[in-house]
Amino acid sequence: MKGIVAALLVLALAVSRAYAQAEAPLYPEDVAISAARHYPAVLAAIAERRGAAGELLSARGAFDVVVTAEGRARTAGYYSGDFGQVKVERPLGGFGAKAYASYRLSDGTFPIYEDEAYTNKSGEAKIGVLFSLLRDRTIDDRRAGIAEARLGLQQAELEVRLTRLAVQREALLAYHRWVARGRELSVYEDLLELAEERIEGLEEEVRRGARAAIFLTENAQNLTRRRELAATARRDLALAANDLALYLRTEEGRMLTPDRSQIPKRLPEVAPAATPDVAAITGERPELALLNLAAERASLALALAENELRPRLDTVFEVAQDFGPVAEGGLSRDEGEIIAGLRFELPLGRRGARGRVAAADAQRDRTNQELRLARDRILAELTEVVLDLETSGELLELAMQEVRQAETMRAAEQRRFAAGASDFFLLNLREEALADARVRLARAKLARSASRVTYDAAVLDEEALGLTAAQ
Repeated sequence: MKGIVAALLVLALAVSRAYAQAEAPLYPEDVAISAARHYPAVLAAIAERRGAAGELLSARGAFDVVVTAEGRARTAGYYSGDFGQVKVERPLGGFGAKAYASYRLSDGTFPIYEDEAYTNKSGEAKIGVLFSLLRDRTIDDRRAGIAEARLGLQQAELEVRLTRLAVQREALLAYHRWVARGRELSVYEDLLELAEERIEGLEEEVRRGARAAIFLTENAQNLTRRRELAATARRDLALAANDLALYLRTEEGRMLTPDRSQIPKRLPEVAPAATPDVAAITGERPELALLNLAAERASLALALAENELRPRLDTVFEVAQDFGPVAEGGLSRDEGEIIAGLRFELPLGRRGARGRVAAADAQRDRTNQELRLARDRILAELTEVVLDLETSGELLELAMQEVRQAETMRAAEQRRFAAGASDFFLLNLREEALADARVRLARAKLARSASRVTYDAAVLDEEALGLTAAQ
């Protein structure tokens, strides 16, 4: 029995907590934090950034040390020479340099055309370095690959920020639309309630002969119209809640559809915004940074294509030394060697490289023009959001003033109707005018909040968008 009671208490506590959570008001910061932490597009952008970091690590692998080993053994024939070699090689980066070291050991006799295979009894050690003096001197495929991967990582980081800003803006706009639709539904429900409360009184007045029967028909017509308005508003609220559920999620990422009871009775007034520093904001906008990366990519492609136009001139320096007693190769292997060499290569025609140069140069010019257009658009956008924010504040004041005036007119008409100096038609007009004014006020508040959210996104105010709190 005690176990059953304890289980019931636990269940009751869980239900009460769930109910309290469902009834708790939902505020903009709650939605902002949820979207920043759990929205799939944000998580996908973060995963893309991890992938770009992996690509950079992979590109750096082009400069890893490479160890190769080979060996040959003659199992039959006139000559008995066996040969083995281990070589360590690593690209160095600058001047297309490459350093290498090797150790080789031979045994037996070799034909004259394999004379270089001979070593002393303890083998031969060699170290060398290669430099590119023309082609690959300033850039090559390895270095270009790392530069490209680094730009890819920077792009992924910018994409994360751009996605976060866009998601926060859409999440907060969805929240304020949900609040506005809830307020509109409350207005229409209040309007419907007035007509429903009036039925019994009108029927009594008609029975007493104080009112004509047509007033009952007129009130029924008002009821029908107001029920339609309430039903439409109820649908709009459900759609807004469904949109908001995309951004309001559990810790596991599941969507949460907010309940109407969670709409706050009041929200803080939208604070006036400071005049934005256009130059500073323009320099920080991720859209421009992405275009700057595209320009860097075009310059990188151009440099790589121009590199292919150059002839190849490589120089190599080697130092070799045999160790141990002289073997079958003779005394000529016993002394150390210092070798310097050159290699020259000049492709004829080079149409492929010239075509890539022309294409990369055109891409760079195109990107520069896109940058110019993006700067102009950002300037126009900042001007627009500031104007919209200022205008929305003025329109909100006018909407509040209209509601006060409509309330005064409705109250006056109600007193006249009670005194018999007015009719049912005029009273309905005053009631519906007040309802319309209250709906316009809800929409003006929505426009005011939306303009501030758009402004915050345009000026990159991550704190106002809830990104700082979500970290």
